[in-house]
Amino acid sequence: MSLLQPVNTSHCLEKLCESNYQKLFCLIPELCTFHSHATGETASKPTLYLKIIDRSKHTLTVELSHRFDTHLEKFIAPAVKIRIYLDASMAEVLKDHARNDVSKIYKNPAQSVEIMNYKWRLNYFLQKWLDHCLQTEYKFHTLRTL
Repeated sequence: MSLLQPVNTSHCLEKLCESNYQKLFCLIPELCTFHSHATGETASKPTLYLKIIDRSKHTLTVELSHRFDTHLEKFIAPAVKIRIYLDASMAEVLKDHARNDVSKIYKNPAQSVEIMNYKWRLNYFLQKWLDHCLQTEYKFHTLRTL
């Protein structure tokens, strides 16, 4: 994860989550219409997999990953679990394939600086990954079988 550390992490994290929301919907414009799974495909790039984990009136929790092998279970990375706040137009990474959910790592609210820095690194990674994915023209469609 990035070693870049903003001076005002709280403010920058909010802006980063807003930016990630916009990028996510640029990458997957029909995101809210998928019911369970979808794939994004483009020429000469690994397939993107979208899994809808949870849906409520104001939030959507998804997992986004690449598949680098023909067997789905072989190698999926990065698998990023993202909570999308539809009413606030923000997307926040909850965890990635290599790191635990922030709530499992930092149980003491007094560690707010560490929590904010951890969240910053996760969301900064998502921003860079979305930038990479947006450089291609992925087209998403409902996944029929897994």
